[in-house]
Amino acid sequence: MTQRVKIALVGCGNIAQSHWKGLQAEAPQIEVTAIVDTHTERAAAMAEQTGAKAYTSLEQALSTGDFDAVDIMLPHYLHEETAISAFAAGKHVVLEKPMAPTIDACDRILAAAKAAGTVFMIAEQSHYWPDTLKVQELISSGAIGEIITARAYFGNAAGIHTGPKPWRYELAKSGGGICMDGGAHWIRPLRMWLGEVDEVVAVTGHPKEEMEGESYARSMLRFESGVVAVFDALDGGMFIGPGEEFRITGTLGELVIEKGNDGHLIRYDETHPDGEIIMSKRPGRGPASFGYELRDFSRAVLEGKTLEASPEYSLGELRTALAIYRSAASGQWEKVWA
Repeated sequence: MTQRVKIALVGCGNIAQSHWKGLQAEAPQIEVTAIVDTHTERAAAMAEQTGAKAYTSLEQALSTGDFDAVDIMLPHYLHEETAISAFAAGKHVVLEKPMAPTIDACDRILAAAKAAGTVFMIAEQSHYWPDTLKVQELISSGAIGEIITARAYFGNAAGIHTGPKPWRYELAKSGGGICMDGGAHWIRPLRMWLGEVDEVVAVTGHPKEEMEGESYARSMLRFESGVVAVFDALDGGMFIGPGEEFRITGTLGELVIEKGNDGHLIRYDETHPDGEIIMSKRPGRGPASFGYELRDFSRAVLEGKTLEASPEYSLGELRTALAIYRSAASGQWEKVWA
């Protein structure tokens, strides 16, 4: 019988459905055997959906549950305590980004992971988007020459929230705003394509007044290579028109990834001045990308393979967001890895 990783899904919010659908489709070596959520009804509903056993506390699950790993999908402020408890019990850990809201907390989590000697992964699905990987391949092959500049735009037309304030809107629970949260999915591809971010200069704003963290940011990112990119992020209640998520400009052409699930990766160059569609985004976005990352995790656990991105590498998005916050306050360029 094929060996499988038995996993507990910790947290039954919206993102848990994406993880569940993704692993069903793309990570057959993972078996969900436990569901953990402090809301009894929510835990029971997902346990019924997955065929797993429901628990209302991680402590209870760690004491009596049958699983090798945990997939932690909780508000940011709970990441440290939950991950460290799992490592102390000898479990492998998948932890949704960011690792934690502060670098000190991240250092404590990394120390616990090292002491446990188990597999530790930060879940960042944009590292596995097929269009992101194709751009990386095209840049590496010299398809658009030397990179001159790039732009990333994350626009989230979430609408005005009228119910109880989501935890993401509270700084004490989130640690930051759109740059630390959804914006990370746009910072990661820039780092994959352009190398490490050296310093940033930025302004931030609060067009979504009910959100304590920034709901708007415009940043310039200078990479160690000397390339400068623009990163824009907006979480607003307005409609957001068509456009592009990414534009990478080189000496021989441009690569553009259009917005929306039906968007495409398009190359513009001397041979294709009107653009050549390289691929559609749809097959690899959404739940599938969560499945790709969880498959990577399962191979690390079962086969000892190296993860596509180490947890230390995954600190880059958090450090970039924190530097954006420092720059917005100081009005100066701020180092990312200082």
